[in-house]
Order: sequence, then structure tokens, then C-alpha cells
Amino acid sequence: MGHFTSSAPGLSGSACTQLVQDVVSSNCVVIFSKITCPSCKMAKNVFNEIGAAHKVVELDDSRRLHETLAQMTGARTVPRVFINGQCIGGGTDTKQLHQQGKLLPLIEQYRPCCLSTSLEGSGSAQ
Repeated sequence: MGHFTSSAPGLSGSACTQLVQDVVSSNCVVIFSKITCPSCKMAKNVFNEIGAAHKVVELDDSRRLHETLAQMTGARTVPRVFINGQCIGGGTDTKQLHQQGKLLPLIEQYRPCCLSTSLEGSGSAQ
């Protein structure tokens, strides 16, 4: 899956907002994450299990991007997971949607191309 580590030094608040909007609008599933965060790993694992293509943006060195996400979503915690342009919440929210059988339909609703041809959950699409 696509990984992007951003340090965003020198980016203005509006440039950070534009960067987030660009990444979210051009990817079916985006996870804004921190490398050592257990909830972030949980969210990534869910998408690996179901074989859904996803973009990961690691925020470890980007306080400004993290602050921008907090302003945009109303939550400071990571991960912040976006599906088809909408923030669905964090790691627990993602796992809960999957357990309720609502995650795949949410992904398929607008962009069925986000799913690999096999939904066996191998997680090998990296």
C-alpha cells in the first residue's frame, strides 16, 4: 500500500489543508497515522485483512499536519481514517465498522476499484 511520511516543514496552515484534501480526494482510503501507535496499526491491519487498497500518511514528524487534521475532523487522536473523502474516525471505529459488516459496503459504495480482486484477507497486497 502507499506510504507517505510527511515532515511538512514550512507549509502554511492553508497549504497543509490543501495537502490533506488532495490526498483524501485522490485515494479511496487514507489513514493518517503515527508509526508507533497501536490504534494506527489496528486500522492498517483491518484494511490489509480485507484487501482494500489504502494510502498511509505517517505524521510522526509533522505537527502542523496533525493540527490541520484535528481542525478538519474535530479529533486530535490518530489514526484519522478517511473513506471516499469522509472521515470515519479512528482505529476502534474502523475495526467496529468491519466487525459489523459495514466497512466493505462503505468502500464499495463509491469506488469498488479500491478492493483487490480477492477478498480472502491475505493482506499480501503491500
